[in-house]
Amino acid sequence: MPAFAPIKTDDGRFCYEAAGDPALPPLIFLHGIGGAARAWRRQLEAFSSRYHALAWDMPGYGGSAPLASVSIATLAGALQDFLQQVGARRPVLVGHSIGGMIVQQWLVDHPHSARAVVLAQTSPAFGKPDGNWQKSFIAARLGPLDRGESMASLAPALVAELVGDDPDPAGMQIARECMASVPEASYRACMLALLGFDLRQALKHIRQPTLVLSGTKDNNAPAPMMAKMASFIPSASYVELAGAGHLVNLERPEAFNAALDQFLEAKVNQTEATT
Repeated sequence: MPAFAPIKTDDGRFCYEAAGDPALPPLIFLHGIGGAARAWRRQLEAFSSRYHALAWDMPGYGGSAPLASVSIATLAGALQDFLQQVGARRPVLVGHSIGGMIVQQWLVDHPHSARAVVLAQTSPAFGKPDGNWQKSFIAARLGPLDRGESMASLAPALVAELVGDDPDPAGMQIARECMASVPEASYRACMLALLGFDLRQALKHIRQPTLVLSGTKDNNAPAPMMAKMASFIPSASYVELAGAGHLVNLERPEAFNAALDQFLEAKVNQTEATT
């Protein structure tokens, strides 16, 4: 795998990794709450011959500056600022977990600006801020930090809970490193940003070619929920990867890349070649 060096945007706000000729169509990867730009290196390498592939560090992650106030809406605003900084016009956006929520919010704000979107192991809603399930979900993840644990000490167990059958060992090492390096303040802020998120009514307005990707062993974004989500998006293709958990691009990088490649060839490249 080639060496990747963090890059800063001209305004100094965002850090990202990139591969491929900047003149090629932009393909942007957005990580989850426990991730980082480097979680996408296998994808940057795989798609760099056909795309300008970029993976951002979400605000407050890696070398990216934190936001004064964190919500899905402010993160979507930061995404737009990042896209402008890197000159990514009509990008293909690949959002994993909270990254997929950010993409959904960005589409509400910029409905005609994407070439295509991939919603990987995400959700259109987190439900009621005061719901029992939501409270339990947040408490299970923030409770250990409240009791004095650190992200580094929690990382092995957190990653183990997220993955499915026979995950790629190299990918799991990257997952643990990413999770361990997340600043506690950023992890807490992004967890709390989930509360109240609900864009279920916006799904029917997504007009871009859309890939909805799930894993059958994903307990955070269960496959049946994602299949239902896909059914409300007029242009959606749905792919379910057997045995995969919540970190498919790291657990099963070849399968993830194959699904993304097939989608791009069928729904983006061929479509544009005929228009």
